[in-house]
Amino acid sequence: MHVEAQFIQWVAGPVAAAWVSPTTAAEEALNSTYVRFSLLALSSIFFLVDPFAAIPSFIAITAGVEPVRRRRMAWKAALTCFIVLISFALAGQFIFSLFGIKLPAFEIAGGLILMLIGIDMMEAKRSPTQESQDETEEAAAKEDAGIVPLGIPMLAGPGAISSVMVLVGQAPNHWQMMAILGSITVTAVVSFFVLSGADRIRVLLGETGIRILVRIMGLLLVALAMQFFVNGLTDLGVIPRR
Repeated sequence: MHVEAQFIQWVAGPVAAAWVSPTTAAEEALNSTYVRFSLLALSSIFFLVDPFAAIPSFIAITAGVEPVRRRRMAWKAALTCFIVLISFALAGQFIFSLFGIKLPAFEIAGGLILMLIGIDMMEAKRSPTQESQDETEEAAAKEDAGIVPLGIPMLAGPGAISSVMVLVGQAPNHWQMMAILGSITVTAVVSFFVLSGADRIRVLLGETGIRILVRIMGLLLVALAMQFFVNGLTDLGVIPRR
């Protein structure tokens, strides 16, 4: 009987370990520094670019434009957003050194900008730092507004640029920089598909659905802004580290 018990334990042991290991591996992956920083980078950049909130403006700007040209404008807007944010990501450390800007100062300034944008988003409206009424009206009169103002500042506005700069300042390792570049790439690709399918998304979600989605993103953005602000005060020594 004792031998049988040992045999059962010998057989069942690896099976039990295999059964438990996926959960353990998933928990370890979610708690890893790489995954947490990647999620922070993707969420902060995507929420600030916020292609869903740009749908009404994109539809107004491209009213009466044939589908092929509208898709080309969406492509130019997404590509412009990608190039601008990638440029600031790669030149972030040089800009800090050139102007003598310390990371805590940029974290606090960036947090304030994100806070203002997030508050506007919670009211289901585009922030003036991302888009003004004059720019929308001027863009509607242009033959091709894919680069300006759709690409910049509607997608790659001051808030998105500030967020990328703060993340770059917090990224001492190469893998963290790769996470930032990957987040920018994903955001640009998603922005293209969202804008190119703006009519379908608007019908699918409706005005109410888009407003709810923008408000949720705004709430999360306010939380990220507060975290940037607290990080800046902590780095300055105003708030003790824990």
